[in-house]
Amino acid sequence: DYELCEEWEHLYPVSREDLINLHCKHLLHLLEIGDMEKALQLLQRIEDPGICLAISEQSLDQHPNLAASHFLADYLTAHFYVNLTTARRNEIQALYMGSKVLLTLPELSRVNYVHLSSRPLLMLEQLLMNMKVDWVAVAVQTLHQHLTGQEIGFTVEDIDNLLSKYAEKALNFPFSLKEKRS
Repeated sequence: DYELCEEWEHLYPVSREDLINLHCKHLLHLLEIGDMEKALQLLQRIEDPGICLAISEQSLDQHPNLAASHFLADYLTAHFYVNLTTARRNEIQALYMGSKVLLTLPELSRVNYVHLSSRPLLMLEQLLMNMKVDWVAVAVQTLHQHLTGQEIGFTVEDIDNLLSKYAEKALNFPFSLKEKRS
């Protein structure tokens, strides 16, 4: 049906808003079924960069599944970086990093942290509080690999400070260790 609508769009005038809605729904459908290749082809077929940007942003704002969010955040960063405001750019890159970290977690556990996908530092803190040290190690490694040259509202130093804070708390004993005397 989407392809038929796309053909009609070439034959008859369609308002910009209806065109954006059509492509947005088509894109989300393709991403929901996991067909990233067709989703990319759809975005590449759109000749007007303004419409393509609007479609990508609206699709991302509808909070699709993890893989779709990751794809859209990556696409927006790669193709429209200069067209985005600094705040929006940081928001999208944080979502990209958060989805990257979520993808490193075991699949069944992702649902517990998906609400933090746009706040990777908070997700890292939640993992630390839940004593998921192995997951934190992989998440930190992933963040370190992808943070170089990125502006997303936090730095590698912020991650190191968070880890130091929780390492200090882990070594803080609320009672004194005294030997028992018999």
